[in-house]
Amino acid sequence: DAPARPRRPGLVQPRTLPLGRADLASSNRAVQHFRDWMRHQSYDDYWRAISDEERFDRVQVPVHTWGGWFDIFLQGTINGFAGVRAKGATDKARRETKMTIGPWGHGASQKFGDIDFGASAMRSLFEREIRWYGHYLNGEDNGINREPPVEIFYMGINRWAYHEDWPVPGTRYTPFYLASGGSANSARGDGRLSGEKPAGAPSDTYAYDPNNPAPTTGGNNCCGAPTLAGPRDQRPVEARHDVLVYTSDILRDPVPVAGPVKLRLHASTDGRDTDWMAKLVDVFPTGYAMNVAEGALRARFRRGLDRMELLRPNEVYEFAVDLVGTANVFLPGHRIRVDVTSSNFPQFDRNPNTGEDLGVSERVRVARQTIFHTAEQPSHIVLPIVTLPGPDVASSSSGR
Repeated sequence: DAPARPRRPGLVQPRTLPLGRADLASSNRAVQHFRDWMRHQSYDDYWRAISDEERFDRVQVPVHTWGGWFDIFLQGTINGFAGVRAKGATDKARRETKMTIGPWGHGASQKFGDIDFGASAMRSLFEREIRWYGHYLNGEDNGINREPPVEIFYMGINRWAYHEDWPVPGTRYTPFYLASGGSANSARGDGRLSGEKPAGAPSDTYAYDPNNPAPTTGGNNCCGAPTLAGPRDQRPVEARHDVLVYTSDILRDPVPVAGPVKLRLHASTDGRDTDWMAKLVDVFPTGYAMNVAEGALRARFRRGLDRMELLRPNEVYEFAVDLVGTANVFLPGHRIRVDVTSSNFPQFDRNPNTGEDLGVSERVRVARQTIFHTAEQPSHIVLPIVTLPGPDVASSSSGR
């Protein structure tokens, strides 16, 4: 037999139950901050005291956030920019705060995951910092303060573009509706995605078994995590019966998407709590399925992280799953796809479906999930459609 792999110090053992004692499985000791996190289940005074987002109105100088579409901190990159723009303490801070987002993980690169985004994708953060501090600390008139506040990379066409704000001004928030003949299970099913209100069977169902969770395949991660991050082929996950797959017709024209992405899901479960996981996927003519955005919602937090409320079993609720944001041009010949399931493990811990306090359950139960798509309960994803950007913007930090 092969020798047992040594336990990696500090890595939470994700299958440990109850999760609140995973520190003992990971490091053989109680880790106080981990215990504190588990005890403070919702957004309370403990979290408010350490959240930067409670203090945007104290920021008196311009801020530059910098991140990647596949970075685990993408939400913070966007929130930091938007928060100072809206609430900064001075007009200068609000006006000159900037944001750059590339097709990266936690740091700039040309290739990430399966995809080489071209030489222009690579940026030098150091060069950008020198210009930023040169102006704001040394008074150099290098023009960085006059650049548009938002610079983002559009995947699909591999092109940078400047914008005057985030979300992009003039965005058309467009619903794409989930529909099927009642069997959207896996990519072999009959799930459809279109701009038309749903017709056909009223719902799709699947069983979510926490002992057999859908495996993490790409997505937003960083910093030595044991899962592979970035854009990855989703077809192995989409072969599972507990993953609902909704795919558009082949596109005739490009569909440029840039901004926040949200899934409005009408759904029920037979327990007091469960999770909803969603991915926005770009399907290539070859069949390759590239994830471009992902989101997760623990159902008890459907009214907000500070308003925890369990479900009534088998009652239909409308859930808003936040897929954070992206910038991707779905090209002619491609298809737009939405995947819906209830696990993404070990990127996210498994919901045991018991409704117990977080981290205390010593058991799991199989949940029966139903996704509705009728005229009265039209589950849909809202895509932020923008004008197709032109040639690459000029940027002295691009390295070109």
